[in-house]
Amino acid sequence: MILIKVISRLLDYPNESLFAAKDEVISLIEQSKEISQDKSQQLIAFIQKLTSNDLYDAQERYDLLFDRGRALSLLLFEHVHGESRDRGQAMVDLINVYRSKGFEVDSEQLPDYLPLYLEFLSEQEPDYIREWLGDINHIMTMLSERLIARDCEYSILFDSLIEISGLEVNREEIAEKISQEKRDDTIEEIDKEWEDKEIRFDDPATGDCSSAGIHKSNNSLDPATVQQVPIKWHESNAAEVAGL
Repeated sequence: MILIKVISRLLDYPNESLFAAKDEVISLIEQSKEISQDKSQQLIAFIQKLTSNDLYDAQERYDLLFDRGRALSLLLFEHVHGESRDRGQAMVDLINVYRSKGFEVDSEQLPDYLPLYLEFLSEQEPDYIREWLGDINHIMTMLSERLIARDCEYSILFDSLIEISGLEVNREEIAEKISQEKRDDTIEEIDKEWEDKEIRFDDPATGDCSSAGIHKSNNSLDPATVQQVPIKWHESNAAEVAGL
């Protein structure tokens, strides 16, 4: 699905090839039938605004949004497993799914990096795409609501993916939860996040992922209070955007 590939590129770090291919990308969106006319127009407006900026300014803004703090991390498992040991196994499972479908990762990014995940999905059948997007709808809704709270137009990328999936989680409940969050991208919060943890010799050394020694992001929504489903990795069997 070419639209998924387009959104993958738009969610990735802005580069010269994306800016140069602006008109072609807009044309692809105009031809797409997977989202509503309203969403298409919002996507086009997003591209026009993004590419009207100086490239270095766009890159700096991207870094401040997605690489500063964990609330807007584009690493899917950051929002599911935090730093628990489950995260490593989930990475292995996802890589194996990619390979089982003939998708070889030639990237320095981790396999759960959302633009990479979308790149993989763009080469699959529509039903498979919708199912796998449905699996991460709670994460995409969470990210979209956080961006909306920051008055940031990147939210349209996640809203378009949600529309393609054909599913929605309880958005009002997620928005309410997010409205009570504390921003984690301030200098003070970043310093606090990376402070050395106090060493305690009475901590249980059991490897239990639910123990206090396992860090989970403070910005992960609690599954007990939000209607969401954890990412599930399915049993697997086994269109390029020109210029991007």
